[in-house]
Amino acid sequence: MRKNLKIVFLDAATVGKVGNLIALAGMGQYKQYDYTNPSERIERIGDSHIIITNKVVIDREVMDACPSIKLVCIAATGMNNVDLDYAAKKKIQVKNVSGYSTESVAQATFSMLFYLLNSSAYYDNYVKSGMYSHSPIFTHQGKEFWELKGKVFGIIGMGIIGKRIANIASAFGCHVLYHSTSGKNLDAEYEQVNLPELLRVSDIVSIHCPLNEKTQNLINSRTISLMKQTAYLLNLGRGGIVDELAVAEALDQERIAGAALDVLSHEPIEENNPLLHIKNSDRLYITPHIAWASKEARTELIEKIIGNIRSYFEDQQL
Repeated sequence: MRKNLKIVFLDAATVGKVGNLIALAGMGQYKQYDYTNPSERIERIGDSHIIITNKVVIDREVMDACPSIKLVCIAATGMNNVDLDYAAKKKIQVKNVSGYSTESVAQATFSMLFYLLNSSAYYDNYVKSGMYSHSPIFTHQGKEFWELKGKVFGIIGMGIIGKRIANIASAFGCHVLYHSTSGKNLDAEYEQVNLPELLRVSDIVSIHCPLNEKTQNLINSRTISLMKQTAYLLNLGRGGIVDELAVAEALDQERIAGAALDVLSHEPIEENNPLLHIKNSDRLYITPHIAWASKEARTELIEKIIGNIRSYFEDQQL
């Protein structure tokens, strides 16, 4: 423990209850807050040396007002909530965490797909409603579903998570295609195609790319029109990649079979979001940005934050 080192976690509630969170308290004078509003940032940071933030924005206003800041640890992979250029000018180190949620997101991807594909909600309700008790036969085939084997699984974004999804889809016997939005993440094991081709031929379109200028509203009315009527759309990348009004209209007009979204353009979801008001709600499955958040993933996230703080000590020879 470095007694003079002050550490503050501004939005600890975002990582939930993980056993190793207490280890941060052993690294210095540690404070944590469940949530921090923009107006509370400067007061709560005060003369802290290390800031841990998941979504709280650390901009030039904060950096100028809190000159003691030496390190910003982002409790996530994305770094868009920190002004990186200004941090560099102020000689403030910024460290993120990557690779901690791969298995969690991969598991969630297929869980969401199977929930829709196998009409899980329908069949569960059929039994629990008592209807099955009165059936004259042992089975009930109210809604058809198909197997993944032999189907085309299209992946948008071939980073670490995209490659894991490709591996699992292959194990199910799918033919995997991918489109790299950056043009940098390539994999010779799978077939690379342009986006229109991927959308035209895929039975499942699974999004695992970052949000940037190239991917903003990448999936919109025009691109959705290229998809098969029997195709499923999955978004486990970032909400702004998908035009939510276009998805809502496509579901209500039955232009795609279904959609599963773990991320949204505004989180928490706004009450007027068109996705909350569609007619064909059985074609849509939404979760509250939890694909990354298995207990194991959150534990590893904290471990890597601790590692980032320790590596800072070593770099600075503290």
